[in-house]
Amino acid sequence: MKTAILILSDPSQGQEEALGRVFNALATAYDFKENGAEVSVMFNGTGTRWIAELNNPEHPVFALFEAVKDTIAGVSCGCADVFGSAESVEASGYDYLTENQVPGTRGLPSLYKLSQEGYKIITF
Repeated sequence: MKTAILILSDPSQGQEEALGRVFNALATAYDFKENGAEVSVMFNGTGTRWIAELNNPEHPVFALFEAVKDTIAGVSCGCADVFGSAESVEASGYDYLTENQVPGTRGLPSLYKLSQEGYKIITF
């Protein structure tokens, strides 16, 4: 089974709910990884803002984030541009995902391509 986990929650809004979403997304990635399943984590929309937050060792989800870093496929380039997180994403070294060349953007991940490759897509 192949699973793609999309993190869409915004760390700047509804702190507890947003934290709960990112925590559960990463915990799900951890569960799949620990059970030998193929899993890819992607940050889309306002979820691109999490990169700056999760790289902070003081963040409550930092240890979990570190445990699943190898499952992170990347960050939506167009979303990082639109939601103001491009600078922190570029500083982090994560790859930009650009397969879906949406007009007016530098590209987003292609969910169509993922589905054609047999990925089950889960959003948080």
